[in-house]
Amino acid sequence: MNTLRMNPLWVFAIALSLAACGAEAPAQEASGAPIEEAFTDGELAIPIMGEEVRILAFGDSLFAGYNLPEADGYPEKLEAALRARGTNARVIDAGVSGDTSQAGRDRLAFVLEGQSEKPDLFILELGGNDLLRGISPEQTRTNFDVMLATLAEADVPVLIMGMRSPPNYGPEYQADFDAIYGDMAEKFGTALIGFWLEDIYEQPQLFQSDRIHPTAEGIEALVSSTIDDVAAALPQDEG
Repeated sequence: MNTLRMNPLWVFAIALSLAACGAEAPAQEASGAPIEEAFTDGELAIPIMGEEVRILAFGDSLFAGYNLPEADGYPEKLEAALRARGTNARVIDAGVSGDTSQAGRDRLAFVLEGQSEKPDLFILELGGNDLLRGISPEQTRTNFDVMLATLAEADVPVLIMGMRSPPNYGPEYQADFDAIYGDMAEKFGTALIGFWLEDIYEQPQLFQSDRIHPTAEGIEALVSSTIDDVAAALPQDEG
């Protein structure tokens, strides 16, 4: 892989989350700023209603909030944004920096067993480190298949956050990798965001100096661009 010359438009898509950004930590419930108490367009935010919905955000450093204050991570900001809309959401941050799909597969059962209640929605965000390490799409596909089968057996609804391979890996690798997310979503009947970094990956000002991890502003943009998909994936009687 050292011989590849990276197209700058794809630098974010291939190096999405470097390995060894941090050690594994136990899942924590989000504790974002109380956006629900703020004013929106001169009006009070919608009152929070209904029973609590629990969302488990399971991924790598893009969920772990690498180099950001805890309140600025994606799960924390997503929780605050949902609550500002009136959804009584609790988002549990289960992101671990450096995780590949194999690492996620290895810890999935442990994370699920550690929940006090079954999640109402499981957001699966992995694959960036598989790209970075040149792991074969076949292995990545197998890991996703095992994880999604486990979640289906546990009767947990899933939203897959899809990734995309850069063209520099060649058309065969690119086609094989990019097909994983749609194929898995179809096989297991899950919700899907095809490429969840779509709205920011060509905006370097929304990334930290490492040109890999989003800034707090980048996280805000990602929440804004994905919150409708998350809300739609919630159980209808809850969301």
